[in-house]
Order: sequence, then C-alpha cells, then structure tokens
Amino acid sequence: MTVRLYDSKRQETTDFVPIVAGQVGLYVCGPTVQSSPHIGHLRSALVYDLWRRWLGYRGFDVTLVRNVTDIDDKILANASTTDADGEQWWALAYRYELEFTDGYNQLGILPPTYEPRATASITQMQSIVQRLIDNGHAYPAGDGSGDVYFDTASWPAYGELTNQNPRDMVAAGDADPRGKRAPQDFALWKGHKSTEPASAAWESPWGAGRPGWHIECSAMSSRYLGANFDIHGGGLDLRFPHHENELAQSTAAGDAFANYWVHNGLVNVNGQKMSKSLGNSIYASEFLELARPLVVRYYLGAAHYRSTIDYHDGALVEAEAALERIEVFLDRSLRRIANTRFAATGLPVVPEEFAEAMDDDLAVPQALAVLHDRVRAGNAALDAEDLALVATLRAEVLAMAEVLGINPDAPQWATASSAPAERALTSLVERLIADRQIARETRDFSAADRIRDELVAAGISIEDTPSGPHWSIES
Repeated sequence: MTVRLYDSKRQETTDFVPIVAGQVGLYVCGPTVQSSPHIGHLRSALVYDLWRRWLGYRGFDVTLVRNVTDIDDKILANASTTDADGEQWWALAYRYELEFTDGYNQLGILPPTYEPRATASITQMQSIVQRLIDNGHAYPAGDGSGDVYFDTASWPAYGELTNQNPRDMVAAGDADPRGKRAPQDFALWKGHKSTEPASAAWESPWGAGRPGWHIECSAMSSRYLGANFDIHGGGLDLRFPHHENELAQSTAAGDAFANYWVHNGLVNVNGQKMSKSLGNSIYASEFLELARPLVVRYYLGAAHYRSTIDYHDGALVEAEAALERIEVFLDRSLRRIANTRFAATGLPVVPEEFAEAMDDDLAVPQALAVLHDRVRAGNAALDAEDLALVATLRAEVLAMAEVLGINPDAPQWATASSAPAERALTSLVERLIADRQIARETRDFSAADRIRDELVAAGISIEDTPSGPHWSIES
C-alpha cells in the first residue's frame, strides 16, 4: 500500500513518505473570517476532510491543523463599516467564524485536531520575525512606520514553490511601499496606524503593531506540528503570494517546513470565477438551502480535488439522483436481509479497486465509479435473490460511503425531524402493503391494483419477489 499525491512544489505525483512512520502532520490554511463563507470555502475544507479520512482509513494517525485568521486588513476594514452597530473587529471575526463552523458541521466535515486562531500565536510570530532579522533576511522599515519586511533579494530560493523569477513577480501590495527595499518584499509585521483600533495592536521590539498575513501560518504550523511537517494544503489561489511567502520566510528562518504541498481547485459559477464584482458569489448558507447537506457534500466532493468545479443549474439535482441510487440500494438491501442469516455477514472493507483509486492522489471520481458499480451489482443480486452476495456488496458500499463521508446511515445525517417522518412513512407504507397482500390472497385484484397505484403515485416502488413484496422510494 502506497499513497501517492500531487506535490505542487515538485509539480508531479509522488509517493507519500511520512516523517514519522504511521503518522501524518497536515496543515491547512483555514478561513480569514472577514465575511460569510462561500461554496469555495466549503469545497476546500471538504477536500482535506477527504484526505484525512482516507489517510486514517489507511492506518495513519493524522494530526490536522486548520487555522483561523482572525486579524487582517480586511477584518479591520469590514469592522469599521459596522461602527454604528458597535461591533468590534474581534466580534465580527468571531461571528463569521461561527458561520464557517456551522457550514463545516452541516457537511459532516470532521473537526480539526487543532484549530488555532492567529491572535493566540503573536509571540511565536514575533519570534520568527526576529530570527529572520538576525539571519539577515528581514529588516525594519526606515520610515518610522514600525513595519518589518522580508528581504526577498536575500533569499535565492524565493519563487521556488510557484517556479517564478522574483524579478517577474508583481509587487507585494500588503503595505505602503515607501519603506521597502524592493517592491516584492512583503510585510512580516505591520506598525500600528492611528486609524486602527488600539485593541488590534500588540507590543513588539519594532513598536506596537500586528502580524502580516503570511507570518501567521508559518507560526501556527510550526507551533502545532513542528519545524518540519508532512503536508501543507490550501486552495489553489493561495499558492502565490501566500504559500510562496510562507515557504520563503519559514525556510529562511531555519525551518525545514512542509515536505509536500497540496492544492485544491476552485469553484466557478456558470463558467465564471466567483467574485463580488460579478455578483455571482454563492454563500454557504444559501447553497445549503438548495439541497440536503448530504447532497451538497456529495456534489462538492465528487470531482477530483485538484479540478475546478463549475456549478450550474441542475448540478445538485444530478447529485441528488446519484446519491439516491446509493440510498435506495442500502434501504432495499437492509429490508431484504433483515432477520435472515445474512444480516450480520459482509466485512466493512472497501474493494481493492476503490482503494487503488483513493491511493492514486485521492481519485474520488474513479472511487465513486467503483461504488456505483457495486450498487448496480447489488440491485442485480437483489433481483436474483442472491442474499449472500447482497450482504457482501452492501458491506462494501457502506465502507466506501463511510470513507467518503456520505454514508446515509451515519448519525450526522439523521436529523431530529427526519427520524419520526421516516418511521411514520414506513408504518403507513407497510400497512398498505399488508392490505394489498391480503387483497391478492383473497383474489380481490381490483383492490390490490388500486393500492399499488396509490403507492406508485406517491413515489413508492413495489417489487413482488418469491420471498414477498419489497418497497423503496423511487429515485
């Protein structure tokens, strides 16, 4: 068994070799909690949930760290627009953090092992900045602003993650360029400005201020995973400048940093990138109202994680239909083998073809193809009354669905409202089926046909088998 992943730095698919056998340290850039989450945020978190689940299934002990950036230019700017409501920047950040958490929870995304906030690691950030100054790779601005910049010219490897020549890079726009030695130099520490709240500043050797964006992740990843860890993940849009700058400042400070870099694709809407200017952003709360959370999870997780998802009208309907095929088979098979000697048979192990797909850079589309093949084979086995095979295939389908986080029988998908409704539906349908069976046995075929027609009209499919009638909800 060898898990392979596409390393964005090497630009090739390579075998994953952990630093410590049997353990994985995975750092993922989490949200900057400046505004409500959109579907791209959900997709990114889901990608690394899938990586975590698969690595866990393969026997690795996974430590997943996903940070929260709760101090940032945009957070301060957005908070300043709510002064009339009296909302502080930290209150705005926390309010949006809760929205992100709610979206993750609704999709069944497992909580990270650690979820640090940037504001809790200021000391560690200052320590890295000082090391960079001591190593000759950073400098305090000479304009009295209190800013500290990374000296890109001092680090020959700068640009190695994205294969760029620093001379060709766009200027870093994260601070006033007057105090910089070169346009590409980026802010490690930002001196406090009179227009910013005093609560958004921390004392430092360079004066009161706050961290730059990039230094935050360098500090949090090393604090929770060590100076050298296995995998650094995040959205494709973070490769430059964020991840490029993280890599440069961490290695220039003397840390080995991440051994592998993994980036997930983005989400477009009708062929266009989501943006506020186009007015086509789809927020998580809106998206989760369009379909069941389980369907949304299936949709966002079905494409290969490095590909771009292009959302269009009808996409969730297609996902619903695909998911219902799995649900119908699991429902049919459970009803058929319940109270038989096959009920407790079947090992919850994924098929070899599924494992091969997941081992190959988390090829979820190919893995889902295996799952649906098993569903089709399972329905055929049901029709043939091969209950031993039904039990085997049911166990495999459940194992695959569990790994992908789409097991309809998992507790997180059973809401307080759906359980009573399901019990009521089951009771009514089975009572009508019993009445129909009595009508058939008494040769009252008119009544039997009428009951069947009523059930079909309500979306209930009836199958008459040698062992008795079985019903399911039509997809």
